Amino acid sequence: MGIFSRRQSATIEQTQAVGPGTPFPATDATGVALDPALRALTGQWTIDRPHSRIGFSVRHAMVTTVRGAFADYDSTLYFDGARPSQSRAELVIRVASVDTGVEQRDAHLIGTDFFDAHRYPEMVFRSTSTIHEGAESFRTTGDLTIRGITRPVELQLDYLGSVLDPFGYERAGFDATTTIDRTDWGLVYNQRLEAGGAMVSEKVRLQFDISAIRSMPVA
Repeated sequence: MGIFSRRQSATIEQTQAVGPGTPFPATDATGVALDPALRALTGQWTIDRPHSRIGFSVRHAMVTTVRGAFADYDSTLYFDGARPSQSRAELVIRVASVDTGVEQRDAHLIGTDFFDAHRYPEMVFRSTSTIHEGAESFRTTGDLTIRGITRPVELQLDYLGSVLDPFGYERAGFDATTTIDRTDWGLVYNQRLEAGGAMVSEKVRLQFDISAIRSMPVA
């Protein structure tokens, strides 16, 4: 994510999201001052999969951390830098694309003990609200659906910066994190350890390292 610059490239034009001649507000609905660079990012974006990671981490046997990621997903993002509450996001993940670096473990995860990918091939996140907490920090609430169960989650979202890359793409970087209890979505499989505790933690940390590309308008 180090390619991002917190300074907006001078070659990137401000998006007119609120009508011709209408200035962007200096503050959001909560009165928090808005960075002009953030306001200029208003528009449609798509996650660039080769430079992003939709991942998770979970404690294993109480002493180590297993990390994994999903390689196959679709994204629809609209970021409103002038009115963050109008921002929205949808992420549709094919759970069979999970990769933890161990084939046997991946096969177990997509089986009936965990994701049950045959019956529930997709995991979906849809945002419901976004609050600007100040500077480059946001709090996004949304509905997460796993195994047909939908529950609300809250993500801490941080804007990392934007850049016009050598190929002419306008990129923006975001990090988002949250921790969930997997049993709330029916992922209850576990094994108990002889010394006490569980083989797999019920707490799972979700980590989204996002490089987004501004979507070009359709001619």
